[in-house]
Amino acid sequence: MSARFRVIFMGTPDFAVPSFSALHQAHDVICVYTQPPRPAGRGQQERLSPVARAARELGLMVRHPINFKTPETVADFSVLGADLAIVVAYGLILPEAILAAPRLGCLNIHASLLPRWRGAAPIHRALMAGDADTGISIMKMAKGLDTGPVLAMVQTSILPDDRTASLHDRLAQMGADVMVATLGALGSLQAKDQPEMGITYAHKIDKSEARIDWSAPCDVVDRQIRALSPFPGAWCEMAGERVKLLHSRALPNLSGVAGQILEGQVLRGLIIACGTGALEVLQAQRPGKKASKIQDFLRGFILPDHVL
Repeated sequence: MSARFRVIFMGTPDFAVPSFSALHQAHDVICVYTQPPRPAGRGQQERLSPVARAARELGLMVRHPINFKTPETVADFSVLGADLAIVVAYGLILPEAILAAPRLGCLNIHASLLPRWRGAAPIHRALMAGDADTGISIMKMAKGLDTGPVLAMVQTSILPDDRTASLHDRLAQMGADVMVATLGALGSLQAKDQPEMGITYAHKIDKSEARIDWSAPCDVVDRQIRALSPFPGAWCEMAGERVKLLHSRALPNLSGVAGQILEGQVLRGLIIACGTGALEVLQAQRPGKKASKIQDFLRGFILPDHVL
């Protein structure tokens, strides 16, 4: 049997929940650190993070400091006497005093093949760039942005119809599986420094990137739509409305004036010309409505000749 470690888990969003659940089953999670509750919804009531909700259901101790800049927060962390801290999309920068506190250090589950796509939005950026594959890296954390040596790495292909939503879910489960396997073999693994070649940064997605430029090639527009689905959602102006396009397929053999609607009948779908090629829209969302398949979206919607 492999050793059971005393683990501090540090994570916040849905992506981190599978890893938290797997580690809770395989090891002793002694405390959970997550982002503080945030106002959400129409009533702007404070809402716990997905990791906080999962931890509280299990009766675990949950902490959500704003930062680790005070001696008290560092001391509270250190006194836990953890073997390891496991960090998954936590959302706070950890100072060196925190990184050094657990007996075996801090390990991070990162959703890319490091050193490609260090930073905040590796899944979005891999899709937007048209990468053929991505994966999970288990990294020993060090000072700097995702610069630490790598203990394990597992690759997965990016499929032609993958969106951020589907890739997010697949990588979240992969991260859980790889981390548990890594801890099971920790004594025999040797961390390898990341190569200097191939470093790229996955900067946080800005909402200004979401508007579609129909003069771009169809494959670029298709990648933008799939990368920004479901959030924030790539959008265009259609019949005076700001419509989000959430799933698509590039059609390089078709042509027309950029933004021109080539097909708009309910039975035939919605095809829009790009700078080169065209784009078939598979799923869309009108303001205040739920996302729907394109046949449902088109019912009762009078399409213009062009979109902007």
